[in-house]
Amino acid sequence: MRAAVFKGAGQPLQVEHIADPSPGERQLVVEVAYCGICGTDLHSTREGPAMLPCNSVLGHEFVGEVVALGGGLQSGWARGDRVCALPFLSCGSCAACLSGSPFECSGLACIGVNAPGGFAQYVATSECNTLRLPDQLSTPDAALVEPLAVGLHAVRAGGLRAGQRVLVTGAGPIGLAVALWARFMGASDIIVSEPTAQRRDLALSMGATAVVQPGANLAEQFADIAGGPPDVLFECVGAPGLIQQCIEIAPRRAMLVPVGVCEQPDTILPFPALIKELSIRFAIAYSRADYETVIAMMAQGRIDASPMVTQVVSLDDMPAAFEALRAPSNQCKVLTRFK
Repeated sequence: MRAAVFKGAGQPLQVEHIADPSPGERQLVVEVAYCGICGTDLHSTREGPAMLPCNSVLGHEFVGEVVALGGGLQSGWARGDRVCALPFLSCGSCAACLSGSPFECSGLACIGVNAPGGFAQYVATSECNTLRLPDQLSTPDAALVEPLAVGLHAVRAGGLRAGQRVLVTGAGPIGLAVALWARFMGASDIIVSEPTAQRRDLALSMGATAVVQPGANLAEQFADIAGGPPDVLFECVGAPGLIQQCIEIAPRRAMLVPVGVCEQPDTILPFPALIKELSIRFAIAYSRADYETVIAMMAQGRIDASPMVTQVVSLDDMPAAFEALRAPSNQCKVLTRFK
């Protein structure tokens, strides 16, 4: 099969022919139709603690059709089933897997990290983490299930209640997903801080009630628009200093949810958070229930994330598009199309 392969930091991905995957016990092989490029993929291909080994195949936001079946399958799978999957190869039988939290499985391998990913024509998935797609959900839209599940998981982690005021820092795919779900859950004000004009426009189209420029006066901007401070703050950038900024902005007993991936050392001053009795709840990944909710709401037409897709490229063009995302741009979610 053809795949975009990581060759080392500072080098573009290379499209090569590699061996097709074979399904293991209780596994499926999926022919990839679309796979999104994620910020985590970019983190994984540059020098730092998250960098993957040479010859890794990344990609965890994939959707496609089942083309091969492993042994011991229990759910009546058939070739041609349209599916997406939580990007986890897990045991399927431990307490974490049975409760729908495979990210907590002690035998976990993450597809696109330490197992071959979806930047390839075919990818192996675990039966227990693969979900059929309803006819009402198009294949391109289903390529957005994974980032939408990240946003939903973060909003659920924040315990967001209807009528609350929300601040979201960053209007990348995850910030946009958080804004979308905050609106869905009934937040009264959803204000997104984002420096890029095009992404501010995207935020307004996907749930934000207002957008602002980031800066030292963010608290004042928020209060002027919403009439008070935020009840829940979602940090979706992952840059040093932003958790501290959120601590300073937050009122007493607010909830702060860091979602962005920060690979650099960061420093916070705990005293203001202590005085305010803030709750800080880090959020990562998702559960099977998050995926199921996203799929159902998309299929019913109750949410629409298609505006975040700003480019669709072929596998041959994907390495250049991947490199372009390393620099600030107007792009948001870039999908690779295989079929």
